[in-house]
Amino acid sequence: MIAYIKGKLDYKDPAQVVIEAAGVGYRLLISLQTYEAIPDKEDIKLLTYLHIKEDSHTLFGFAQESERVLFLHLISVSGVGPSTALMMLSGMNASEIIDAVVSEDVKTIQRVKGIGAKTAQRLILELKDKLKKEAAELNLGANEEKSSVSNIRNEALSALTTLGIAKPAAEKNIDLVLKKVGNTVGLEELIRQALKIS
Repeated sequence: MIAYIKGKLDYKDPAQVVIEAAGVGYRLLISLQTYEAIPDKEDIKLLTYLHIKEDSHTLFGFAQESERVLFLHLISVSGVGPSTALMMLSGMNASEIIDAVVSEDVKTIQRVKGIGAKTAQRLILELKDKLKKEAAELNLGANEEKSSVSNIRNEALSALTTLGIAKPAAEKNIDLVLKKVGNTVGLEELIRQALKIS
């Protein structure tokens, strides 16, 4: 298995990156969590998971080991494929997913596109005990959540000021959106909604 890829960041968007290593460009699918954690610098290192199917080999990239571990737990559940797991990791941070599973919050899990009631219940049944243990071992909790929200807020602020909105107005709009929709909002959606506020 490929444990990680370290090289030059050739391309980056919220769903994927291309890293050039030893003259080869590796395309890795990523979550919004990883996108926000990747610094805009030339050399980066991402932990990986290689998903092999008959007709394709797909690399997934992760900025944090805790995210990769959670991804592997999610895809171990019947009915949850890599795309759905990535969707979960983009819609919620690691601590929110663990909290939802451990507290048996079916409604929160079902908010993720592609997850119905049966799959949400299967996730809870199969992962509740494992994730309780992982949360303690990986020290996942409030600090990670605060850090993630702070990163999204800063990137959104930078984007809005680049678009010509005054910093005080941009900050006010971002805070209004976060208060309205909560901390699970994605970067693009946060920017989009902040732009709508007059």
